Amino acid sequence: MDQVNFFKCLSDETRLNIVTLVVENKELCVCDLTEMLQLSQPKISRHLALLRSSGLLQDRRQSQWVYYSINPQLPNWCHDILNVLTTQQPSNIPPLAALPTQSYCE
Repeated sequence: MDQVNFFKCLSDETRLNIVTLVVENKELCVCDLTEMLQLSQPKISRHLALLRSSGLLQDRRQSQWVYYSINPQLPNWCHDILNVLTTQQPSNIPPLAALPTQSYCE
């Protein structure tokens, strides 16, 4: 991951919110992100596909669900920036635990 592509990924508000939420929650599925961001599933999925293909996110399948997390193979500087983003400017979206149910994928 180079600096230009990293910052291009974060330059879109929806992608920035997705990445921030994934950092804060460690791992989220599409349905969690859809509920938290109040956006359509196709829109979230399109942004997740871009973040995954760029190498910023990784995914894992569990049954019918796909869960997304930050790619641990990212360079240290990427992790440092993501940590600063979430500690200095946490998302204004409530954490998953603050929402009515733990997961919307069930």
